[in-house]
Amino acid sequence: MAIIPARGGSKGIPGKNVRLLCGKPLLAYAVAAAWAARTIDRVVVSTDDAETGRVAEQYGAEVVWRPPEISGDDAPSEAAILHALEELESRSAYTAPVTVFLQCTSPLMLPGDIDGTVEELVKTGSDSALTVTPFPYFLWRRDGECVSAVNHDPARRARRQELHSQYLETGAVYAMRTEGFRRARHRFFGRVALHVTLGPQVEIDGPEDLETAAALLESRKRRAHRKLFPPRIAAVVLDFDGVFTDNRVFVSQTGTESVACSRSDGYGLACLQKRGIRCLVLSAESSPVVKARCEKLGLPTVQGVSDKLAELKSWCRGERVDLSEVVYVGNDEADLGCLRAAGVGVAVADAHPSARAAASLLLTSPGGRGALRELSDLILEGEGGNP
Repeated sequence: MAIIPARGGSKGIPGKNVRLLCGKPLLAYAVAAAWAARTIDRVVVSTDDAETGRVAEQYGAEVVWRPPEISGDDAPSEAAILHALEELESRSAYTAPVTVFLQCTSPLMLPGDIDGTVEELVKTGSDSALTVTPFPYFLWRRDGECVSAVNHDPARRARRQELHSQYLETGAVYAMRTEGFRRARHRFFGRVALHVTLGPQVEIDGPEDLETAAALLESRKRRAHRKLFPPRIAAVVLDFDGVFTDNRVFVSQTGTESVACSRSDGYGLACLQKRGIRCLVLSAESSPVVKARCEKLGLPTVQGVSDKLAELKSWCRGERVDLSEVVYVGNDEADLGCLRAAGVGVAVADAHPSARAAASLLLTSPGGRGALRELSDLILEGEGGNP
């Protein structure tokens, strides 16, 4: 069982545990990591705050309401965990053999960090375990006017790789045999095991930590997105309405239609073509607006398409392009076949729910507002950077 203490009060960042980070409440990252871990069967949030409880339940956690006497600044996390264990046992006579204490202030924790800590506890026969990261640095201590070395001999300066193995506590995951924890009333007791994680870690304490975590999360997400692409991308095929545009159309009093497009999208597609990636626009509409925009960008287009998948397959045969090397970008039900059949199906952020479900990759930008630039940047970063 995973228990996540998340009280409402925070002096450094008011409302910290429900503060949005890359569009999600901070607490949601710990809950999601716990549910994705193989070793966790139950996820519990201990809180004294109504909004924190609402967010916990929204993301699938069970809530244990913490009394005021163990909700202040000086209350240790162990008190909240012990209270939660007692509350759950009284509710349903439930006790897990291993209790996993997760800190919701560590949004970079991965499910593998949780599983690795639990598995290290079990494999070594230990009583408690924690996640750590290698610490190959020299420490110094100041005591009044005296300064002294902590973990090295300054007279015989060793290379970092020659230092004794040292580890920094990440503050993310702690695993404890439940009955031993109840007796010790502290997270470190008996034989302690370490699970070494090599990924970056950030503990959210001040506003600057949120900025650091956001940058690292965005970088991680972009790396994961790039892994979705095939080793070779031969072509990018795109719908027009809702992809190049925000799905709106402007009609003048004379009946002339116009749309709004993003210049940055056009630049991104030009970069793809410069890199030798073919682009094609498939549109169900027959519109002079589509023709004019595509001619301006030098994009071949096929309009009035009733069966986009059949047209895409026909184009691939004619161009000798393998469908598995095609990235298809769409936003609505007419794109479902292509989204599922292409090597990678991509949906813009504001796509219809059916298109979002069919896509392998969901962009963060909506149609007509930088979605194609976002996609082109992802592709070109994977090939070594923008031209």
